[in-house]
Amino acid sequence: MPLDRLLRHLIAWQSLDGPPVPDRDLPVAAARERYLANAVRTRQDQDAGQDVTAAAGQAGGPDGTAVPLRVYTPASGGRRRVLTYLHGGGWVLGDLDSHDHVCRGLAASLDAVVVAADYRLAPEFPFPAQLHDAVAAVRWTAAAFPGRAHVLAGDSAGASLALGVALRERDLPYAAHLLVYPPVDPSLTYASASECAKGYLLGVDDMAWNYDQYVQDPRLRADPAVNLLEADFRGLAPTLVATAEYDPLRDEAVELVARMSAAGVDVTHLPGEGLVHGYFLMQGAVPAAAVRAGHVIGALGTLLAAAEG
Repeated sequence: MPLDRLLRHLIAWQSLDGPPVPDRDLPVAAARERYLANAVRTRQDQDAGQDVTAAAGQAGGPDGTAVPLRVYTPASGGRRRVLTYLHGGGWVLGDLDSHDHVCRGLAASLDAVVVAADYRLAPEFPFPAQLHDAVAAVRWTAAAFPGRAHVLAGDSAGASLALGVALRERDLPYAAHLLVYPPVDPSLTYASASECAKGYLLGVDDMAWNYDQYVQDPRLRADPAVNLLEADFRGLAPTLVATAEYDPLRDEAVELVARMSAAGVDVTHLPGEGLVHGYFLMQGAVPAAAVRAGHVIGALGTLLAAAEG
């Protein structure tokens, strides 16, 4: 379907004085500030999440580091459910504040505790530092909330990390995985990478730069935690994969769904028609993004309810 009207106007507005300066042409600190400012600008003023409290936590990493956490608890205390949430931002941008409203909305909508992890960022800390921090966060969640249905969730780079953790930490029982527009192919060669190469907020050159910051040793791009399409998916928990129609990463995520299904995983594809990469952060500014995000979260709730009997 056509690009959502408000998104089309938003993209045009951002280009009134010429194309926005790409992240790769900014100092990393400036790119992070802009990402956070954009995330806060589109934050919702809705009631969802107002009855959710947030508390600081900390997980001990395997290399002696401390991983900051933010634990979101709905007024009910959560319905025997817990999510570990890993934020997006291309492994370079994003933090607990950029995705605060997303996590509050998840906690309220699913009546679940949400544990968000502030993993280390590239280029200061290249792969596998992010994966190590994500593993530490997931293990902390499992220990802090035993017996709860545990969901690994994330958007964009965070979705990639969530899947990487699921593949490496198979000893933990997961109820489900929620992967929102995940990057899974560092070669960026699928058709949508050309069809949506630029003009839709995330460009393929931006994504290539993100990979360069994240995986600084080219030999590590073959690691199945990076080149996720080559991973062994057998035995993974039920998985929801959400995509956006105007996203250079769309087709690789569709291929992920096909390969997971072939491996026997109960996987569901949730396409985001008319939307762009990053729509989970745009719910306050773009009604279509809010509607689709609601459908994705609702699908996760339905999946969990079925598993709970």
